[in-house]
Amino acid sequence: MPCTIAFDDWLLYPNYGETPQWHVEMTDNKSEQTDFPKEETLDPKNWESMRTLGHRVLDDALDYLETLRDRPVWQHAPPQVKAHFQGPPPLESEPAEEVYQEYRKYILPHQMGNCHPRFWGWIAGTGTVMGMFAEMLASATDAVSGSFSYLSNNYVEMQVLDWCKSLLGFPAEASGLLTSGCSASNLIGLAVARNSKAGFDLRSKGMQGATQPMTIYCSEEAHSSIQKAVELLGFGSDALRRVPVNSAMQIDLAALQLAIQADRENGFHPICVIGIAGTTSTGAIDDLRSLADICNEEGLWFHVDGAFGAWAAIAPKSRHLVAGLERADSLAFDLHKWMYLAYPIGCVLVRDSDAHRRAFSLTPTYLAHGEGDRGLTGIDVPWLSDNGFELSRGFQALKAWMTMKEHGSAKYGRLIQQNIDQAHYLERLIEAAPELELALPVSLNVVCFRYIKSGLDATRLDKLNKQIEIELQESGIAVLSIVSIKGRKYLHVAITNHRSRRDDFDLLVREVIRIGNESEEMSRLIACSFE
Repeated sequence: MPCTIAFDDWLLYPNYGETPQWHVEMTDNKSEQTDFPKEETLDPKNWESMRTLGHRVLDDALDYLETLRDRPVWQHAPPQVKAHFQGPPPLESEPAEEVYQEYRKYILPHQMGNCHPRFWGWIAGTGTVMGMFAEMLASATDAVSGSFSYLSNNYVEMQVLDWCKSLLGFPAEASGLLTSGCSASNLIGLAVARNSKAGFDLRSKGMQGATQPMTIYCSEEAHSSIQKAVELLGFGSDALRRVPVNSAMQIDLAALQLAIQADRENGFHPICVIGIAGTTSTGAIDDLRSLADICNEEGLWFHVDGAFGAWAAIAPKSRHLVAGLERADSLAFDLHKWMYLAYPIGCVLVRDSDAHRRAFSLTPTYLAHGEGDRGLTGIDVPWLSDNGFELSRGFQALKAWMTMKEHGSAKYGRLIQQNIDQAHYLERLIEAAPELELALPVSLNVVCFRYIKSGLDATRLDKLNKQIEIELQESGIAVLSIVSIKGRKYLHVAITNHRSRRDDFDLLVREVIRIGNESEEMSRLIACSFE
């Protein structure tokens, strides 16, 4: 006999542990029955076989991480792999086991390699096992974060933000938001700076309401995400004043002050200075205390891009390097770099929480919140989505919360210090090798050096070091990158890897020298054959 199920009453119970009352109404009214097509779902047809596959996936993932050292850092995707990813979308379903095997064959072997102990190219994190578990758990519930109230997810994110504020010296009343990374964090921080310092209602009038062109200042070494943010916010790249650096690759303070003064005299409206806590190319840290003083004297917003270097603040012997960080009006940093979490997760902190919310908060009627004290739209916690441009946000906070709980901030501090110490260890190895040359003294965790050979001009040395980089990558020995410093190319080692050991750097130095010697000898023989 067909039936309908109805609620007697959907009551809100104080203890949330009681079950709402149901009753079932049976009916013989066949006229209410309609022929429908068979209904479908994306859930497994066979939960037991999917459970078996899930256990295998987890075991394979743990095996992959446990045996990283047994494999090359990186493998080039061959033509057959590239060809595999061409063609139309699948029309019909494929067995889950076959889909997984396809992943193992065509995708897994050709990842970037940043989990590996000898991945030091660019600046990337390495992930953690607990973080991997957290990603799975967040996906299992398709977790949403930042919107609605009374969600455990929001409490978790707010606690992670509180931890970040505490560890990095920001006041408890500051606001913040977890983001996809520093590109988003810099955009948010600079948007608050723009709206706060514009001198008019910019959200209503837009940039065309400005009576004077606004200007922003950073060093020549600032990350490209700064320029992107400036362009996206409507300033135009011409408004970004890239100030020269000193011999330590820090922003030149005298040149900065002259630039601000000149712009005021020429009818511009300076609004913000950006300090860098760890440049991508060399790891240099601007004099943050002096920048804070300048901003205070000039009435400017002080934003710090601390993508990875901000976390030196918790390293036992190195926190002095980022002194002044805590005076920033806004701070952008990543947790998927030097906090070793899986991509993506970054953060922005803003000292003035009201200014932060004014820059982004927008509440249409269908998302009205703060009305009443219960339910998803209640007022238990603020909607974190009011602090950024994204409404749809995943539960990135869970991997930070679970991993930080598992290891503790003291261990994180030791690991960051360990990476800094490893950079200085590599520096000493390079100084002891006549075939190698440092670009400049190590200031944090980035080491830039090159292979040298007497009799080779600068152009040839540039090509040779690029060749060494490629050979290291293609052979799977290690992943480095190349940077240009003062017009010359150098091998770039950025150590944000919790799996690296000192013997990895011993191996690196040996291999750079070997490849350099062999490459130069081969070039000499080829040259001789044409004589």
